[in-house]
Amino acid sequence: LALALAALLPAAGARRSQDLHCGACRALVDELEWEIAQVDPRKTIQMGSFRINPDGSQSVVEVPYARSEAHLTELLERVCEKMKEYGEKVDPSTHRKSYVRVISHDGTKMDLSGVKIDGDVASSLKFACESIAEEYEDELLEFLSHEADNVKDRLCSKRTDLCDHALHIPHDEL
Repeated sequence: LALALAALLPAAGARRSQDLHCGACRALVDELEWEIAQVDPRKTIQMGSFRINPDGSQSVVEVPYARSEAHLTELLERVCEKMKEYGEKVDPSTHRKSYVRVISHDGTKMDLSGVKIDGDVASSLKFACESIAEEYEDELLEFLSHEADNVKDRLCSKRTDLCDHALHIPHDEL
């Protein structure tokens, strides 16, 4: 019996870690997309060289600020602080953990039944978020600088394999 339990513990720990990293990735993308959506679409930033060309012109273009590299880089530096606003929810049938906001963006009341809210969950999620943001910064900038569809699935499942278990779950359980 002890041998059987010893064999199961590493798998449970690996799944817990995978659930955490998958949840952190998905929450990170959600938060970044929400922040981008809050920016006035008319706001622009000048990009390019500020040097004057031989013909007297400048190679400066205006791009939407919301998806500019400058804005996205700034968001990446602070977005993981939002993980304090998440709690852990365990699926009773699969025992898989997912992470959900416990404080809504707009102040509406949320259903928190079955959600575990504590500092350890928040700090683990924040740490996982920071490591993902650092390790996959180029991919995040690439996906978010363009209005891409399904960034969560494309980044968290296909590009990084952080949520590779989600690819094997029927979509009604996602």
